[in-house]
Amino acid sequence: MDQPKEEDEYGYDLFPERHQGKYKKGSITESLFTFNHKCQIMLQFAMETSPYAKLLLSAMKSSGCKVFKDRHFSCEDCDGTVSGGFDAASSQNNIHQQSHMNRVVTHELIHAFDHCRAHVDWFNNFRHLACSEIRAANLSGDCSFANEVSRFNFGLKQHHQECVRGRAIRSILAVRKINRGEAESIVNEVFDTCFNDHAPFGRIPHSKKDAKFAYRDYKNRDQYYANL
Repeated sequence: MDQPKEEDEYGYDLFPERHQGKYKKGSITESLFTFNHKCQIMLQFAMETSPYAKLLLSAMKSSGCKVFKDRHFSCEDCDGTVSGGFDAASSQNNIHQQSHMNRVVTHELIHAFDHCRAHVDWFNNFRHLACSEIRAANLSGDCSFANEVSRFNFGLKQHHQECVRGRAIRSILAVRKINRGEAESIVNEVFDTCFNDHAPFGRIPHSKKDAKFAYRDYKNRDQYYANL
């Protein structure tokens, strides 16, 4: 019989607010309240204005998936190792800029889209997790040219692919108790298939402009097929 796994094997330890008994209240609570209010404002703005988020929400709704609403997002204090997380019930973040919020919301909504369209086994199948992490890094803008330059990562041949690969590996290592060699092997095994899966965008949205075009094309898809 399998032994039950500890919560920290799934990355829950990255969100200290979920273990209130371990942390003292005081001035930090007040600062968290201020952070939470700012987080909620940025989150709402991202959901209402980001073409990435609007496309993903539309795609989930049209495919019959449960559309994630306000109650499915939770602004929580992270330990700094991660910017956000998806656990099929809520998303959490550690964000202080709107552009960062937009990327994290997109990243987590891609996980949500994968969860409802592909029945991802997040906890027991590392290949499923790796595939969704590859797609999220590839399609969310995490590896856009502007973001990579801001990180002082300048492109060589296939730089975008290497950025996606590296971020997927780091995401797996942050939430699963496996060594780097195992994470790299799993990501490499599914990389080509998952990197080339651009649903629901139909392309890699390298910029907000690309995402707007993808959203426009998605909204007009029925008109296009009707004319065939």
